[in-house]
Amino acid sequence: MNKKNNVSLIDESRNPWVTILLLAGPIFFEQILASLAQAVDTAMVGSLGAVATASVSISSAPNMLINSVVMALGVGFTSLIARCVGAGDLNRARTLIRQAILTISVLSIPVTALLFGLARYIPMWMGGAEEILDTAASYNRIFACSTLFRCLTMVLTSIHRGYGDSKTPMKVNIFINVLNVIGNYLMIFSTRELSIFGFTFTMFGFGWGVTGAAIATSLSATIGSLILLVHCFTVKGEMRISIHDSFAPDKEELHNVVQLGIPAALQQFAMSSSFIIVTSTVASLGTVAVASQSLAGTAESLSFMPGFAFATAVTTLFGQSLGAKRPDLAQKYLLNAIKLGAIVMLFTSFALFFGSTFIMSLFTPDPEVIRHGGVLLKILAIIQIPQMISFCTNGALQGAGDTKTPLYISLISVWGVRVLGCVIFVRLLGFGLYTVCICMCTDNVVRCLLGLLAYKRGKWKTIKLNKNEA
Repeated sequence: MNKKNNVSLIDESRNPWVTILLLAGPIFFEQILASLAQAVDTAMVGSLGAVATASVSISSAPNMLINSVVMALGVGFTSLIARCVGAGDLNRARTLIRQAILTISVLSIPVTALLFGLARYIPMWMGGAEEILDTAASYNRIFACSTLFRCLTMVLTSIHRGYGDSKTPMKVNIFINVLNVIGNYLMIFSTRELSIFGFTFTMFGFGWGVTGAAIATSLSATIGSLILLVHCFTVKGEMRISIHDSFAPDKEELHNVVQLGIPAALQQFAMSSSFIIVTSTVASLGTVAVASQSLAGTAESLSFMPGFAFATAVTTLFGQSLGAKRPDLAQKYLLNAIKLGAIVMLFTSFALFFGSTFIMSLFTPDPEVIRHGGVLLKILAIIQIPQMISFCTNGALQGAGDTKTPLYISLISVWGVRVLGCVIFVRLLGFGLYTVCICMCTDNVVRCLLGLLAYKRGKWKTIKLNKNEA
């Protein structure tokens, strides 16, 4: 295989930590910078006050729910492509790339229309206060227009990683986030006088507030997706596709993708729908509670993204190892990824716990939001390692082509623990915001234990995804 575009997974002379870091390193770096960019964006919106923060965050869960149907198909394409690359079936891998582009392009059209049409109803159904509905609707309409490009970016990113190329998505996504930060800075704030080291100058700005944040996010996502798309047609190596190749639907391949994608979509549906109930529960506690939870979640994303990087690497490593008929390597990569992830997450746990108040103060000047968000971060710090382990086992199972087991685990833990806990303890018994966070943390611990149990059972070793697999 061309090592310029692929990581060799069957080179046993290489330390597994090195192989993991070759793939996870760029993902780790990308996700950290993406989280930092998101944190900066959130801080910019947060500086406008709790109403602006709530206007942006109130619709995030339903938007994720609707988008998940499209994005979950990426799991199917990633699993199949990783297997193909591991088995050396590169012609089929290229066919799957073309099918991915076609499928996402077609499915994103009705999703965009749905999100646009429900722009005002979504925050209303989520229990948003009257004061945020107009602003939230404006944000949602603009955000909906970039649905195709955001979904295409995610799927093309997954495809590149399935090949073992995590550097290209890293570069493109870093560019997207830098562009987004710059765009937000210019579009959110009005023209104003700034002073840096005693030097005062006029900084241009459009002053569009929350609407400006939506425009900047949508434009950067659109540009990034087009860059990744062009790369698929111009890259040198096994990934390259041509406009002269057939993009007609391949029923057999789409059937394989749907078989993997439907459970993954249902898992995302279960997760996102639970977020809706949890967010609406928090919304019933007031605008400050919504802002506190949203900002604490953004801050925590800085810590769990390293875990996400290792989990994403495991998905590719598992798929390619099994494609090469080496389940022993697949297990080795998972166990070593968990060891590496545990070391990283231990440090981030300490940072979240002891730096909670300082971290929250970076996002908002509101003292009440800082106080409540700081407590939430201390609670979230406790479950960083179990959360990372659940990410890795989920990634391993999906890389093996087992998307049903993660679905069952999510239904049990998310709905049986997180949602049921919020309904009982907050809505019925009247406990507050901190109880919501405790229910979420308990859910992550349960998911971790169930994921390890599913991996130990070993059912993933018997799953066949490719035509030529015995």
